[in-house]
Amino acid sequence: MRREELNIMANVNIIEKLKAELVAIIGDLFKLLCKGSNVTQDAILNCISGAIIILYMLADRLGYSYIAVDECIKRKLKTGIIEEDQIEKEGKDLSRLYSHMKERQ
Repeated sequence: MRREELNIMANVNIIEKLKAELVAIIGDLFKLLCKGSNVTQDAILNCISGAIIILYMLADRLGYSYIAVDECIKRKLKTGIIEEDQIEKEGKDLSRLYSHMKERQ
C-alpha cells in the first residue's frame, strides 16, 4: 500500500474509535443521570467535558477547524435567541452560552 492509503486508513480508524468513544461516554452520562443524587458532580462533569473534547477531535478529523465549530455553535445560538427557542424563553440559557462563547475569543 502507498503511504497516502495508509494515512487515509489510519484516519478512518481514528474516526471510528472516536465515534465509539462518544457513544460510550454518552451512555455513561445517561447512566449517571439515572442514578440521581448519589452521583458525584465530578463524574457528570467528566462525561460532559469528555464528550465535548471527542466532538472537537472528530470535527478536526473530518476536516473542520475548531474555529469553524465555534462559529457554527455561535450561529446556532444566535438563531435560537432570535427565534426565541423554548430553552431561551425559560432561562436565557442560549444567551448565557452565547456570551460565554464570545468571551472565549
